[in-house]
Amino acid sequence: MNFRRQRAEEVSVNLTPLIDVVFLLLIFFMVSTTFTRETQLQLDLPQADSGQPVEQTEVELIELLIAANGDIVINDRALVDNRLDTLKNALQRESGGNNQLPVVITADAKTPHQAVITAMDAAGQLGFNRLRLTTMEREDNGSP
Repeated sequence: MNFRRQRAEEVSVNLTPLIDVVFLLLIFFMVSTTFTRETQLQLDLPQADSGQPVEQTEVELIELLIAANGDIVINDRALVDNRLDTLKNALQRESGGNNQLPVVITADAKTPHQAVITAMDAAGQLGFNRLRLTTMEREDNGSP
């Protein structure tokens, strides 16, 4: 009897289908993912010793936020630049021509004074006479 020795077959795992599935999943997630860019300004409000809190009512108003670097956001819409004409156009658009709406100016404590004055000037030129400046109540830590 002649017994032949059987050759041991090499066991190998074919990784090609696994790689294909991984690439398909990668493409699927890349295509189905939506990227949103939310812009928010970090404001450190100035502090005041006097004043009264404003009652929270559902009154229509124009909220103007000024960041420490002078960037301006009106009703959650960032302006392209900080020029007076751009600010006036944005205020006019947001008010719909109604200059009786209150304008609430919220500026960072480190905002350049000129940016706040420019915002007040733009509102004044358009006939807005109900301007409010937002402050934060001073913490009693012994410093004036």
